[in-house]
Amino acid sequence: MCRTCGCSDHVKATVTDLASGRHVHLHRTAEAEPPHRSVHAHGGQISAPGNQNSGAEHSHAHDHDRAHDHDHSHAHAHEHGHVHEHAHPHDHPHPHDAGTRMVRLETAVLAKNDALAERNRAWLAGRQILALNLVSSPGSGKTSLLERTIRDLGADRQIAVIEGDQQTTFDAERIRATGAPTVQVNTGAGCHLEADMVWEALKVLRPESGALVLVENVGNLVCPALFDLGEAAKVAVLSVTEGEDKPAKYPHMFQASSLILLNKIDLLPHLSFDLDRCIGYARDVNPDAEVLPISVATGDGLDRWYEWIGRQMEELADRAFA
Repeated sequence: MCRTCGCSDHVKATVTDLASGRHVHLHRTAEAEPPHRSVHAHGGQISAPGNQNSGAEHSHAHDHDRAHDHDHSHAHAHEHGHVHEHAHPHDHPHPHDAGTRMVRLETAVLAKNDALAERNRAWLAGRQILALNLVSSPGSGKTSLLERTIRDLGADRQIAVIEGDQQTTFDAERIRATGAPTVQVNTGAGCHLEADMVWEALKVLRPESGALVLVENVGNLVCPALFDLGEAAKVAVLSVTEGEDKPAKYPHMFQASSLILLNKIDLLPHLSFDLDRCIGYARDVNPDAEVLPISVATGDGLDRWYEWIGRQMEELADRAFA
């Protein structure tokens, strides 16, 4: 359960391979349980958004290991007319334990996610694959940034993309049009990606050694900060149309990010956005983060973004041979 909004309760995420139309469904039915996994193969055909193949084959693998809490109250009436309540040494949830139980569940969920994230990180590092987790509010320009990055860098190495959205494959279809291998993860009610979702996406993508994997997280400046996906770094994208105070208002996201991209600077002449103040807020919450003003539309500053990616690739290689 996400400690901010509870959106991980009963999450039903879907991982879609746009090239084959194959779906993998992850059903999280309770906090302490592992996700159930279902595979829907649609005859090897491309699955358009909203298209359902009535002849689909379904292969379900569900693990059921539910723990049930029972609340029993036993009253025994005796012949002498008194009613006695008997306390039993059962572990039953009580209203006054709700806060403690919530903390335990939260800790367990985050700990489990962190363990799965480490598995992802080890798998990626072993193949010299750099994974970056792009986080932002909706409309910051993440998808446009990915499209331009693929066009500019895709000739030098494979770039694969994991697209995160609550619904639709709109952004994934845009990315796929660039020729990059793309997998869509729809989180349903969930407002962030989690490590198990990324693992399923990686199994579908199968990026080649030395590839760059770009993860476009669900648009949200709160919850994605809490969940490690196994990425090498988080990259926060902030549009100048959003207001310069976003790093101060959402400090956890910017604290968790190694790089902050201030996008759409070509619009500054038309806005009252104070670029220096925004950079100041960002450095207040994260002095170690690099802040790069960019414009995806004009290309301004993108060379520094590409140089930053190059440095991350070099560092990944250095760690492998250390």
